Amino acid sequence: MRHRTPVRLWAGALLIGGPLAGVAQAATWSDTFIGYRYGTQFTEPSNPRDVEKHVLQFTHASGYALGQNFLNVDLLQSDSADPTEAGGDTGATEAYLTYRHQLHYGKLFGEALAFGPVKEVALSGGVDLNTKNTEFAPRKRMLLAGPTLKFDVPRGFVDLSLLYAHEWNHCGASFCHVDEIEFDPYYQISLAWGLPFEAGTLPLKFQGFYNYNGEKGDDYQGNATKPEQLMRASLMFDVGQLAWGEENQLWAGVGYEYWRNKFGNHGKPGVDTDAPTFQLEWHF
Repeated sequence: MRHRTPVRLWAGALLIGGPLAGVAQAATWSDTFIGYRYGTQFTEPSNPRDVEKHVLQFTHASGYALGQNFLNVDLLQSDSADPTEAGGDTGATEAYLTYRHQLHYGKLFGEALAFGPVKEVALSGGVDLNTKNTEFAPRKRMLLAGPTLKFDVPRGFVDLSLLYAHEWNHCGASFCHVDEIEFDPYYQISLAWGLPFEAGTLPLKFQGFYNYNGEKGDDYQGNATKPEQLMRASLMFDVGQLAWGEENQLWAGVGYEYWRNKFGNHGKPGVDTDAPTFQLEWHF
């Protein structure tokens, strides 16, 4: 654990610098959607109760002459099992932003860096930001950077990244020994995929991500953190194409969230999640 270090200027530069690179040159492709997911078996650390959550999602992905951008914003609304304050009966609201930018070797130097099943190598960078109106009052700020292997698949994409991660956060609860914390740097192994396919005449896609975070030093109470795993995966079918002939407009399906040692916590209730979800996407 270290003393707090200013991160807002660095995060702002990354958020602005990445998208501006894409704006300066015409997008070669883009996909934007508003999504919704719902589940009743989410968990929170130190909370033994299952939490019902409604999640509204905005996602944008696009490519340009030198690489690609990815932006996702989740707005999560919990039921009273995850209250805004200890003993309260109002469910907490959380906002979580993820931004990633890739610079592709082949687009920078004129020839893809391909080998074996890998069709290209990229340099990835990004930021995670969150806030939640609980007694804990987290304010996560995380910077990431590292190489990405882009695999050659017949349709869709599979990306595997090894990222250096540095995280700052906040705790407003009385049980925390520190209010502001800078965690030790750690590595993140990140696998992301989006694979369209057909089952007979049914258009489907299997999509998701899996992150493995190394331990990041001590937490707010001086307890050592442990490695963390998070996977969200979903199987979706193209309702719009089947119902009214519009491809990639309305998708519906089921998903699953797998989380172990949530936020690096361990040995307490609520740190492991196994939550099935119902999901929708409206692309425009």
